[in-house]
Amino acid sequence: MEDQSSTSAPSIDPFKLLKIVQNPDGSLTRQSLFPSVSITEEESTGSNASQLAFFKDIPLNPQNKTFIRLYRPPTPPPNTNHRLPLLIHFHGGGFIVFSATSRPFHDACSVKAVKLPAVVLSLEYRLAPEYRLPAAYDDAVETIMWVRDQAMDVNGCDPWLKEYVDFSKCFLIGSSAGGNMVFHAALRALDIDTSPVKIIGLIMNQPYFSGVERTESEKRFVNDRILPLPANDLMWSLALPEGADRDHEFCNPMTAHGFLKEKMGRLTRCLVTGHGGDPLIDKQRELVKVLEARGVDVVAEFAEGGCHGIEIFDPLKAEALLKSIKEFVDTCCRCVNYESAAAKSTL
Repeated sequence: MEDQSSTSAPSIDPFKLLKIVQNPDGSLTRQSLFPSVSITEEESTGSNASQLAFFKDIPLNPQNKTFIRLYRPPTPPPNTNHRLPLLIHFHGGGFIVFSATSRPFHDACSVKAVKLPAVVLSLEYRLAPEYRLPAAYDDAVETIMWVRDQAMDVNGCDPWLKEYVDFSKCFLIGSSAGGNMVFHAALRALDIDTSPVKIIGLIMNQPYFSGVERTESEKRFVNDRILPLPANDLMWSLALPEGADRDHEFCNPMTAHGFLKEKMGRLTRCLVTGHGGDPLIDKQRELVKVLEARGVDVVAEFAEGGCHGIEIFDPLKAEALLKSIKEFVDTCCRCVNYESAAAKSTL
């Protein structure tokens, strides 16, 4: 990317950049930046020849118009001792745009299902400003509870989950705003009895955090082509609760004190990835430091260059990210297997 190290105020219209129009009632008209993949594409292919993984949509909360897109690899596990991990995925988009059905997120989930392999559950959550935060976090927690009910066979378990999934090996995963959702959903899940579901890993790719005080990377990339400051500020102004600024805990949890600070130390193992060319890189590094200071086991992978959401535009970066995720998932699953074997040996 070209040098964007300027602190001058950029003449960027964030509404045009994000392809959104704010209506008189405060809602948004969104002009899609990416095409959507409908469930009819799965149904029309029959053999699923054009897709890596099988997928289907399942209603979550009809009142909120939320649903789950579930992906599975075409070949089932060889036996019950080799069930697959479950990845609960939250898409990016600054909380205001995109969908679980948007082509880049759909394709990425499909690839993960086959290449990890895993069952991937992608949430269609409510967007701001029609539904400001914490609505997306509420939807994320509702998804975790739905998975728990499936594992407990409450009113029946989805056949794909029943045949494929090891509910003791669940992960929360997301990029950008989805990475922010991973963090906050995991904190909320600490207060819930999710058993027999066990969340054993958190995967935050370029997680979306900010603050009132500008970081050096935000100032350095003020004119960033992907995430310039005016667009970043607009998204937070539309997503945060009315009257909140960017030091609200949803946006800047690194400044948290008291109970929230204590809860962070109880989070499970984390993978945090980022790129030096992302305006948010300083906040992502700060997140890692805060988590490590609280005793959380963090795998931090920060590459030089790049940009926010680079895996969408660069296949090689997408491949590298997939490799990092696979290594993290495999390591966490091996730890579970070891602990389970150790527990049995003491009986």
